[in-house]
Amino acid sequence: MKKIALIALLIVSTFSVAQNNHIVKTEDGRRVLLKADFTWEYIDAEKAKNISDEASVASKKERKKCSVSKDFVEPKLNRKIQGELKKNRATMSHIKKKVAKNHNCSVSDVVLLFISETKQKGRYDFCVNGSKITYKRVGSSIIQKGKYF
Repeated sequence: MKKIALIALLIVSTFSVAQNNHIVKTEDGRRVLLKADFTWEYIDAEKAKNISDEASVASKKERKKCSVSKDFVEPKLNRKIQGELKKNRATMSHIKKKVAKNHNCSVSDVVLLFISETKQKGRYDFCVNGSKITYKRVGSSIIQKGKYF
């Protein structure tokens, strides 16, 4: 019985070593696929030139800005979902308080632009002090998109 277990272990370990394709990262940050037949290829496209990088950064900053007119009406919330979220303190009023606290402003400065939610998860776009910020909710945990707990 021990011999069979040893042979099975050797066969399983051989399969894991037999995969010779490897992905490595170069000094400039690009990923390269090293193949078993001693060839290689870039996985990522070549790095963009510095001029286009600066332009893309500027366009991202422009996209992050938002301006809301005085007659803007926030999207309607689903009362059934908000009722369920009330148990876990994850309603829109709770989320707005958290956003205001994270960005050192009052709750009245937080304007909801877009909402997509279910009972389990949600995505919210806010305009806070002239900048667009996205938050996400999983269950009752609320966090800014792109950040980790």
